[in-house]
Amino acid sequence: MPDVRRICVVTGSRADYGHLAPVMTAIRAEAGMILQVVATGMHLSPDYGLTHREIEDDGFAIDARVEMLLSSDTGVGVAKSVGLGIIGFADVLDRLRPDLLLVLGDRFEILAAAQAGLLARIPMAHLYGGDTTEGAYDEAIRHALTKMAHLHFTATVASRRRVIQLGEEPWRVHAVGSPSLDTLLRVERLPPEMFWREVKLSPRARNLLVTHHPVTLRPGESAAEFAQLLNALHGLGDEVGLLFTLPNADNEGRLLAGMVEEFVREHSNAVAVASLGHRRYCSAIAAVDAVVGNSSSGLAEVPSFGKPTVNIGDRQKGRPRATSVIDVPPQADAIAVAIRQAFTLDTSGVVNPFGDGHAAERIVGVLREVPDFPALIRKPFHDLFPMAVDNA
Repeated sequence: MPDVRRICVVTGSRADYGHLAPVMTAIRAEAGMILQVVATGMHLSPDYGLTHREIEDDGFAIDARVEMLLSSDTGVGVAKSVGLGIIGFADVLDRLRPDLLLVLGDRFEILAAAQAGLLARIPMAHLYGGDTTEGAYDEAIRHALTKMAHLHFTATVASRRRVIQLGEEPWRVHAVGSPSLDTLLRVERLPPEMFWREVKLSPRARNLLVTHHPVTLRPGESAAEFAQLLNALHGLGDEVGLLFTLPNADNEGRLLAGMVEEFVREHSNAVAVASLGHRRYCSAIAAVDAVVGNSSSGLAEVPSFGKPTVNIGDRQKGRPRATSVIDVPPQADAIAVAIRQAFTLDTSGVVNPFGDGHAAERIVGVLREVPDFPALIRKPFHDLFPMAVDNA
């Protein structure tokens, strides 16, 4: 076993960085490991808040940057961005020479990194395999990353079973919980008055945090679905404060961002922020009365704050739910009813199915015990239903 192992963590957006930051901290603190950080995707885009600066503000050195996003949210544009990403990651991984590539989730930026790592024969650890989100093509990317990876860290026991069902050997698959909770449950929150001042919103008697992403499996429908949500929010009137975070860089993401900006211009009770960062995001959840939209955070993180979530549509279909989550179709009237229900819902005793806030230490503990990273690359298909060979 080498004295020091280089662990390369790839992060492409504010969303995955919130999950990776505690793992990065734990890797950096481990005597036998060197942390390498590669920033890509939305982190490097002014349109999404240049959130690579948050990584540096947290004290992490960025070892490489991979520019890959085109200013297009069409299927062609996203596919070309993946191609640019593969080229960029090929060069970066050749220079950094990591012993292990660590990636998270289901984004197309991460697919680019994983393909480059696979062809460079770099062992890969994958976080959040086995989750299901039937309303987005992220589902297929996530399962593809599982088959490219050699170690797996899942958020739930159910997800671990699915990864094994995909043919991964059980010893490679570890249910550790969601590392995002490691940060969210410990970060120091801003006092409410300071938080509202920073986001430039005068709070109302009731306030909502709104994050809604494109539904990538239904081309052309994301704007219509989002319009239903905006109509419901408009109908709440000025007495409800609205804090928007902008959507991901997915197909039609720029279209939805434009709709947010237009809504905010026309409503004095609404503001939009490209990225809140860890501390302000935690402060936002604590300060609002409910979270609305179709972000995975509403299911995986918000329940730990004892706040209700109004989850719209089927983008998160298949994920486990706490009792604080209200599922609703993308229809303005139904969304409005669900929001009013959320305002009266008792969420004080909710249990989050995504873990206890100790995922990062479990992940590093597993990495510490792997005797030989290069040996991970050779993996058989673990067949749950072996069949007799057909000699016919």
